[in-house]
Amino acid sequence: MSVTAYILIQTEVGKAADVVRAARTVTGVTEANEITGPYDVIVRCGAESLDALGQNVIASLQQVGGITRTLTCPVVTV
Repeated sequence: MSVTAYILIQTEVGKAADVVRAARTVTGVTEANEITGPYDVIVRCGAESLDALGQNVIASLQQVGGITRTLTCPVVTV
């Protein structure tokens, strides 16, 4: 099974560009961009399973400095 997810990220003031650069280096991240609105960054990522997504991609993103909050939105394919 292959899982894709979008992660919405709120950052500390002035840290969005740094978070985007760091997120792009994380294995499993396919895209990271600055956005406007209640969130500052959106990341698209993928993994072999939900478990792998949490253990590998999300755990790595949690180590990035400047992130204050995240919202992970797995894509459901029917």
